[in-house]
Amino acid sequence: MTFQRDPLAGKIPVTLITGFLGSGKTTLISKLVRHADMNRVAVVINEVGEIGIDHDLVTMATENITLLANGCICCSVRTDLQETMRELFSQRHMGQVLDFDRVVIETTGLADPAPVVQTLVSDTLLGAQFRLDGVITLVDAVNGLGQLDSQPESVKQIALADRIFLTKCDLTSAASISTLREAIAAINPVAEVRHVLNGEVQPSELMGLGLASARASALTLSFLGESLVDSNGIQTSTAQGRYLGQRTSRHDPAIATLSLRFDAPFTWASFSAGMELLVTLRGSDLLRVKGIVNIEGKPVVVQAVQHIFHPPVTLDHWPSADTGSRLVFITRNIDSSVIRNLLQAVGAVTAPASGQDAK
Repeated sequence: MTFQRDPLAGKIPVTLITGFLGSGKTTLISKLVRHADMNRVAVVINEVGEIGIDHDLVTMATENITLLANGCICCSVRTDLQETMRELFSQRHMGQVLDFDRVVIETTGLADPAPVVQTLVSDTLLGAQFRLDGVITLVDAVNGLGQLDSQPESVKQIALADRIFLTKCDLTSAASISTLREAIAAINPVAEVRHVLNGEVQPSELMGLGLASARASALTLSFLGESLVDSNGIQTSTAQGRYLGQRTSRHDPAIATLSLRFDAPFTWASFSAGMELLVTLRGSDLLRVKGIVNIEGKPVVVQAVQHIFHPPVTLDHWPSADTGSRLVFITRNIDSSVIRNLLQAVGAVTAPASGQDAK
């Protein structure tokens, strides 16, 4: 058997924390950086002073990087995120800051998280050193419904999330929370929803949301919602327990979630050609894609945010007896039949192209 290096081995996991203005990101981050388990974590925020950690400061490593008493590193974005991340890694490599093994990035409340995700993948240096571990979105239980109706950014923040934290649940009614959870599930039925009180979360709740290794295990596909498959093989929603076929948000009917399964294997040439066509024509409306695809018998994990696809990862074996391809699409203004018909059409192409394979 030929040894193949794990393409994810050694890459530093990155967690992206997003959420609309007033959702509680500052409160959550300010408590996180004081946690003992954050001693090997670098937190990238907009401005150090915004999160009230001045009493914990030990020394300024540079103008942008601050070392905290518990060993946590706080890094403020004052120019460009790419430049900040490069500086952070460079100082780690030279031993000028502590040897952190995880990064948490906080976005501004008005930020579209997609470009941040794309930066980690499209920047050659960052992509070689970092990997996206997941997107966490905070949603204000008091104002969340109104924001979904009036602020398109808040809808997109939910659509891209791997896990959602509901904040300020103590300030509103159970009925309002239930209605908000239904609205969230209509946008993104795959993301797990947790209640958070006063920003109190464990660092472990931010971790393990993405693909960590090409070595398959029972948890490998949890980021796809595989834990939601019942004993009959029917994929269900976390919030509603309904089949995850096509779900449309009542707050933004243009946003839809589609889950597709294919029993017949694809060739890499045919599958990638189909996805490239979809991205070329409708990339801006392809909000997020996650899947495991059967490429001539091999399990290949694919992920994308709009125009940018992560490098495909071939697992060392199938995590279960299920060898069918399954893909989850969160889209905007794309009829589900377009994606379904396209992949069914390319699936009919069985002859592999010479010299092409998933890597």
